[in-house]
Amino acid sequence: MAKHRPNAKPKGRSTSPSSLAAQPRTAASAELQRGVAPPPPPPNSPARRSTYVEAVAVYERALEALQRHEYETAGDMLESVLRIYPEEKELHERVKLYLNVCRRQAAPRESTPQTIDERLYASTLAINSGKYDEAIVHLRLVRDEDPDNEHALYMLAVAHAQRGEHAEAVAHLERAIALNPENRAQARRDPDLEPLHDDEAFRAALDAPPNQQLPRMDPRRRPIRTKSAR
Repeated sequence: MAKHRPNAKPKGRSTSPSSLAAQPRTAASAELQRGVAPPPPPPNSPARRSTYVEAVAVYERALEALQRHEYETAGDMLESVLRIYPEEKELHERVKLYLNVCRRQAAPRESTPQTIDERLYASTLAINSGKYDEAIVHLRLVRDEDPDNEHALYMLAVAHAQRGEHAEAVAHLERAIALNPENRAQARRDPDLEPLHDDEAFRAALDAPPNQQLPRMDPRRRPIRTKSAR
C-alpha cells in the first residue's frame, strides 16, 4: 500500500504527567501532599513487627519519589513492599492506592490531535496502518473546519475506496480535483485508488475537463504524494 505523507509532521506537544497538586484533592492526593505516613498504632495495641518498620521505611521513600514525579521509581518501591512484606496487610491498602497513581502517571499517553495539521498527520498514519475508520474520523473533523482542504478530501477518497465505498470516494475525489487539478494525475497512478478503477464515475472524474467556476487552488498547497508516485 502506498504511504501517504503529510506536508510536515506537527510539532509534538509535551505529554509529561501533570503535577499531582493539580489533580482532584482525593484523600490519597491530599495525604501525599502532606507527606503523611501510616498512623502509629493505638497505645494498647500489640507491638509492631520489625518487618512493619522496614516496610514503612520503603513506603515513605516511595512517597518521596512520587512527590518528585519519579513515578517508575516510586512504583518499583511500592511493588517491593507488596512482594517482600506480604504479611503487612494493614499497609498494603495504602501501597496499592499509590501504586495505581504511579501506574496511571507512568503510562504513555496518546495526545488527541487538535489542529488541522495534527489531524492530517494522524489520518496519514491511520491510512498507512490500514485503520480507515480512524482516518475518516480525523479527516471529517478537518473537512468540517476547512471544507476546501484538498488534502483531507483526497485522503477521504482513499479511505472510502479502501473500505469499498465507491460513491463516497468518488465524491471526495471530484472535489479534491476541482480544488487542485494536479490531484487528477495523482489519482490516475495512486495504487490506493485501484478499487475504483472499474467504476464509471471514477473514470469520468478523471476525464472531466476542469471546472473554471470552482475556487482556484491556493498556490501554497501541494497535492499529496505517495511513494509509488515519486
